[in-house]
Parts: sequence; structure tokens; C-alpha cells
Amino acid sequence: MIAAAAENNAIGKDNDLLWHLPLDFKHFKTLTSGHTIIMGRKTFESFPKPLPNRKHLVITRNKDYQIDHPDCEVHFSLETALKACEGEEKVFVIGGGEIYRMAYEIATTIELTRVHTSLPADAFFPVISPNHFQHIQSTPMLADEKHAFAYTFERFKRIASND
Repeated sequence: MIAAAAENNAIGKDNDLLWHLPLDFKHFKTLTSGHTIIMGRKTFESFPKPLPNRKHLVITRNKDYQIDHPDCEVHFSLETALKACEGEEKVFVIGGGEIYRMAYEIATTIELTRVHTSLPADAFFPVISPNHFQHIQSTPMLADEKHAFAYTFERFKRIASND
């Protein structure tokens, strides 16, 4: 999974991001380019157009939903979207809140940009439990003229289960 979330896990409001962080956009592009991205319909519809150099798998409950674009597929469950990605080296779940909640139990890595603020929102990233994920990397970034908030690029890896 890859996301940017505030200290209160807020990720969006009214189907829009809560901040503009150009270096986070660049980080997202670097990590996801050349890979498949899985998202909910509302997240997909928040883009002006499909993101270049990525295959888009869009999850919706609407059986009539269609996307006429060669880099986009519609799926009606996370399971069928993941099945369509079998054999791929990396697949990124990019949101929104409901899709993140569904993917949390099976995610192996979380690439999180922790934005150092708390804002009102209607979409949230799941709480990352230290029982499920180990924090393995942090790169702090300062606020500046292009970034209203300080933030930290963080990476978490799934802790192997002893079951």
C-alpha cells in the first residue's frame, strides 16, 4: 500500500487530497511507475486522467461501470483485482480509505508519507499496528515554500506470522 496520511490518519476530504506536497507526488511516481495500481472508483475519478506508465485496476460495486482506456480495468472486488495481478513483482494499493481497509490484512509493505499535521477529513488510512508491521525506514522532510507541512517518508514491512 502507498499513501500520504496526517497524524490523525486523515487522507482526504470530499474526494480530494488535504495538501499539496510536490516531493510526495514525485516519490509516489518514482515508486509506482511501471507497476499496477489498485484503487477505488472515487480515487480513480479524482484524477484528471489515468496516470502515465501504470496499469490501473479500479474497484467498484457498480456492475455497469466502464472505463474506455487501454491502461484501465474495472473489477468488482479486491480479490479479483489481485488475481489479475498474479505474477507481478509489485502491485500498489493507492486508496481510498475503504480500499486501504480491505487491503490492510494482506499488504506486505506500506509506503507511508506521514504528514505532520492533523486535519478534518472524511477518508482515513488504517491505523498501522506494531503487531502487524515493523517500521523499517524514515526520511524526514521539512516544510518549505512549496510544502506547507513537514512530512516523513516511512516504510513498514509485514511481520511474519507464527501461525
